Amino acid sequence: MPTEADLRGLICRIGRLMYAKGTIDGTAGNISARLDDNNILLTPSGLATGFLQPEQLIIVDLAGRRVDAPTAANSDLRPTSESAMHLECYRQRDDVMGVVHAHPPTAVALTLAGVDLGQCLIPEMVVLLGLVPTAPYSTPSSEENRLAITALIREHDAIMLSNHGSLTVANSLWDAYLLLESLEHGASIIHRALQISKELNAIPPEQVGKLVAYREQFGLLRPGDRYRFARFTQLD
Repeated sequence: MPTEADLRGLICRIGRLMYAKGTIDGTAGNISARLDDNNILLTPSGLATGFLQPEQLIIVDLAGRRVDAPTAANSDLRPTSESAMHLECYRQRDDVMGVVHAHPPTAVALTLAGVDLGQCLIPEMVVLLGLVPTAPYSTPSSEENRLAITALIREHDAIMLSNHGSLTVANSLWDAYLLLESLEHGASIIHRALQISKELNAIPPEQVGKLVAYREQFGLLRPGDRYRFARFTQLD
């Protein structure tokens, strides 16, 4: 189990990686990690996520109340404005230990164009991400934004927020970040393919079943996955 110091360092490292890879800009994006059953370590609001220092992070409980002792580095800071969305992930899923919210350009662009990422197009996406749903548009940092992800996060580790960004969760903060990388990389491939042809070659039905089996073997199968994948495994 990582220590609080470990998680503070990792959150800052992930923020730098997100900024370097262009999945956030300026003060966009936010990151959190579960410290224990009731306490969550969050990035603050209003600071550049790619340049955070460990001592600037804030601890809140699952009700969103600040529970750390303010220091000179964070006494004038507030938790990220998206904290309600993060906390909803932890309340809905006991297994979630890390949450990453980003604005991956290609993946978000696909939501603007109405492209469904809940398709079986790339093997790695099927195995690692499952069928990625797109939540209906909701105002960022709002109560409706929290409600938009409530049902989806119970059964998915990666969600697109229409016109806005992405949300990835996992049983470790590092894995939640890696899902973001996989999501944007897969979205970039799909985008390039759409520049060549509007007709994309889906993975054959008999092969989708094998990928779902890998997903189960790796402990990634989520509730409802078998039902969702069923329409992609039916032979004509």
